[in-house]
Amino acid sequence: MTALAEVAGLEVFYGASQALFGVDLAIEPGQAVALMGRNGMGKTTTIRALCRMQPVYRGTVRFDGRDITALPSFKAARLGIGLVPEGRRCFATLTVTENLIAAARPGPWTLETVAAFFPRLGERAGQQAATLSGGEQ
Repeated sequence: MTALAEVAGLEVFYGASQALFGVDLAIEPGQAVALMGRNGMGKTTTIRALCRMQPVYRGTVRFDGRDITALPSFKAARLGIGLVPEGRRCFATLTVTENLIAAARPGPWTLETVAAFFPRLGERAGQQAATLSGGEQ
């Protein structure tokens, strides 16, 4: 089986500091993968490079057989690659509905379609976002 997502020989720098040293990773279709390690070991940097949110110094990033190493992140997102960042990026004192309205963009994602994909949010529409769990946020 061909890997859906793959990084090979990945090297990433933050300024003059090298963060990744030749990382290799292959993710098969339908496979769940966990990157584990202590703080500062490169977990987030690896994911950011895979999502094209972090420049790659050396190595390749492939998705669905296509080399996307030089692809900008918005084009990677159009291919279906996404990242849900850690942290609670919502307005804690606003309701769930108010947060969704504040973050809304033109397109097919209406309040109804979001509630259909995330029924728990629909159930909590009137609650303050601060009352949601981290995963719900």
